[in-house]
Amino acid sequence: MRIAVYPGSFDPVHSGHINVIRRAARLFDRVIVAVAENVEKGRGIFTVAERVAMLSEVVGDLPTVEVSAYSGLTVDFALARGATCLIKGLRAVGDFDFELKQSAMNRRLAPSLDTLLLIADPEYAFVSSSLIREVASLGGSVDSIVPALVAERIRAKFAG
Repeated sequence: MRIAVYPGSFDPVHSGHINVIRRAARLFDRVIVAVAENVEKGRGIFTVAERVAMLSEVVGDLPTVEVSAYSGLTVDFALARGATCLIKGLRAVGDFDFELKQSAMNRRLAPSLDTLLLIADPEYAFVSSSLIREVASLGGSVDSIVPALVAERIRAKFAG
């Protein structure tokens, strides 16, 4: 069985993430979407439990995809679940530079894990969770770049 892990903070999950998950599900027998607390990205808007719940609902139609929270090293999480590949999405050159370095470190830590970089569909190349948080916090609509249930929960977070 080919198992891949797609790690990220997913705060919030957006259409670019969903696109990568759906594409990965076509390539692997099982995809584990691994939700982590990422302190480097600053304070988010949703708890880990809220992110897991939203993702589970959004990908509920994909029987080979599961969503799980984790802490610690991504490679340890992946190896414990029998994964042979980490999935990462790329939007621009800046993403490549970061992911290349991260992939090299992951390879050093876990030589049996490969990293597959999936290039974002052009319509999602500008989308990031941090941009969504910023726009939503200032009262802008992010409805066209997040699933409907996520848009509702973002509005609820920023109401009042």
